[in-house]
Amino acid sequence: MDPNGGGDTILGDPLLPLSQSSKQQQDPLAGVSDYLGRSVHRGSSGGWRSALFVVGVEIAGSFAYFGISANLITYLTGPLRQSNASAAASVNAWSGTACIMPLLGAFLADAYLGRYRSVIIACTLYVLGYGMLTLSATVPALQPSHMPCREDGVSSSSCQPGWPQVAFFYVSLYLIAIAQGADKPCGLAFAADQFDAEHQGERASRGSLFNWWFFCMAIGISVSVSVVGYIQEYVGWGLGFGVPCAIVLCAFLVFLLGTPTYRLYAPTPEAKSPFRRLARGLAANANKTGGLSASHSEEEEAAADARCVLRLLPIWAASLAYGVVYAQIMTLFNKQGRTLDRHIGDGLELPPAALQTLGPASILLFVPVYDRAVVPALRWATGNPSGLSMLQRVGAGMAVSLAGVAVAALVEARRLAMAREHGLVDDPSATVPMSWAWIVPQYAMMGVADVLAVVGLQELFYDQMPDGLRSLGLALYLSVMGIGGFISSLLISLIDGVTGSGGGDSWFADNLNRAHVDYFYWLLAGLSAVELALFLYFARSYVYKHKPN
Repeated sequence: MDPNGGGDTILGDPLLPLSQSSKQQQDPLAGVSDYLGRSVHRGSSGGWRSALFVVGVEIAGSFAYFGISANLITYLTGPLRQSNASAAASVNAWSGTACIMPLLGAFLADAYLGRYRSVIIACTLYVLGYGMLTLSATVPALQPSHMPCREDGVSSSSCQPGWPQVAFFYVSLYLIAIAQGADKPCGLAFAADQFDAEHQGERASRGSLFNWWFFCMAIGISVSVSVVGYIQEYVGWGLGFGVPCAIVLCAFLVFLLGTPTYRLYAPTPEAKSPFRRLARGLAANANKTGGLSASHSEEEEAAADARCVLRLLPIWAASLAYGVVYAQIMTLFNKQGRTLDRHIGDGLELPPAALQTLGPASILLFVPVYDRAVVPALRWATGNPSGLSMLQRVGAGMAVSLAGVAVAALVEARRLAMAREHGLVDDPSATVPMSWAWIVPQYAMMGVADVLAVVGLQELFYDQMPDGLRSLGLALYLSVMGIGGFISSLLISLIDGVTGSGGGDSWFADNLNRAHVDYFYWLLAGLSAVELALFLYFARSYVYKHKPN
């Protein structure tokens, strides 16, 4: 990705004569306008020059969101005085809302608002939500810790925040969740809109965009988990909430600066009733007897759109197990790491939170290698400009994910064996004499799987949806991760109840040295194997909307 215009230097088709390529740059783009509704030309709009403005605001959004979510449970059990169970339920409800809201946000963007306006609304809500969070931690009248204490009539006093302070906090928090709904399905789609899928050079650049997009998200997550988490723990919650607010505000202003260069697509009328249009398309397919004529073009269009969506549904369903495995990265992987020896050399000890950056770090290392070395090699071998087709890329990521969770199971089995060997089974706070480096491979493999599968799913659900429903397509991709997380929670609850009954140790016992998380990992490996087999079956018969890039 060349910020100086590397992507834009190929906007003229190199296969065309110079005069024809120059004319192509000056011809108005069909169905595209600028923010004032005027026609736009290829040479003066879109491309990397525009996409980078959007990437900037998305980096800021990821930075802010993970800076809050990674440590939210600590704030709830601290200043808000919630129990661990109540705090966990609150975090799950909030993050679940943030995962579901993109479905609504995508519908509104595709049908009424357009992606540019949706990003504007999202940024506005981000600034408002993070600003209110900052006020809740800095203004005395809004701070939970400044509420008066009441005697409980026993031996001590308990300070409980009043409902106005709690309500103010949660309103600000859910404004951020609503902003996620407007931002997540539209930000990436709007950046991809800056590249013309019908132009060979721009289409190749768009494929590169999905790689570098994920690379930039990894930067935002890595920095936020380490820096913002440290500020919240050791400096103060006011500054810990204020830094994400300031970052989002600055990125919003930069995004607005790119407005004159953006390519805008008007909302499509059919997006206002996608399910009715889908039903009409299904009926058209069912009743098609060869009697349709050109006068039935609307029905034919609806039928084509219906086929696009229906073809994606099996792929979506076959990807849910990937979302279940993905959910373990910030939970069980983290618990594994906390029990290991985290020393580097004789003195430095890594904080537990630092281990969470291993996944994003592997993404940062692999994306440039994949984009600049692996893709050219695969392009030479397969003849595909993108190296692998979108479905091949997703399948490769699922295979790596399966291998990663199997490695995690083997490492956990060794950790349990080391705990037994050194008599640490009944000491849950003991450090197992096993280096933290043992868990690096599973983090690295999941990072590589993300670069392949997650980016592949993003591009697939953007590219293969009907043109007017692409934000909805990205919302469906996001729902894979959200629903995968809910399935993971359900599985853990069910298995915990079954294995912990009768007085035995649960697979997820509080004392991890008596638990069997390795069994759970093997179960996930089995689910991943079934998922991969189903995915390959559906992918083999999948018909692309148009020839894969």
